[in-house]
Amino acid sequence: EVPADLQQCADACMRLWAEYLWKNKQYDKIHFKGGNGFVYEYAKWAAGYRVHFDRNWKASWSKDAQPDYGYTTFRKYLSLVFTYCGTASLAAELKKVVPTDIRPGDILIYGGSPGHAVTVMDVLRNKKTGQLKVMLSQSYMPAQEIEILANPDDNNAPWFDIEIEK
Repeated sequence: EVPADLQQCADACMRLWAEYLWKNKQYDKIHFKGGNGFVYEYAKWAAGYRVHFDRNWKASWSKDAQPDYGYTTFRKYLSLVFTYCGTASLAAELKKVVPTDIRPGDILIYGGSPGHAVTVMDVLRNKKTGQLKVMLSQSYMPAQEIEILANPDDNNAPWFDIEIEK
C-alpha cells in the first residue's frame, strides 16, 4: 500500500475501474488521459517506463525501471494518475451512456473545478415499470476512503432513482 491520505472523487472512480482491470490482468485497458492530453498508460508503467516532465511541463516516457506488475508498483502508478487526472479530464475522456443502459462500473460525473464523480456499484431494474435505481459510491472531502452514498430522501437507503425520459 502506498501511504497517502488523499483520494478524491475522481480518484476513487479511476481506482475502482483500474483495480478491476488490474485484478483481471487487462493491463492494456488501464489508461487515463491528463488535462494536457498526455495518456498515462499502466502497461508502459509496468514495463518500466516512467513519466518525466520538461521545463514546460510537457510529459514523456523513458525506460527507468525493471518491469513490475506487482500491486505496489500499480498503486504508485495510480498515485501519478491521481496527481494529473481529475474530474475535468475524466469527464472529457468518458463515453456517454443513456440512462436505460446504465450498469455497475459506470461513472456519473460533473466535470470541472470543482466537479464531482461517483461510481455506479449496482443497478435495480423493475421489468414491469422500467424504473431504475442505482447504488453509488464516492470519495469526498476530506478524501480518505470510498463510501456508499445514503439517499436522504429515502430514509438513508443506498438506492437512488434514475429518471428515464419517455
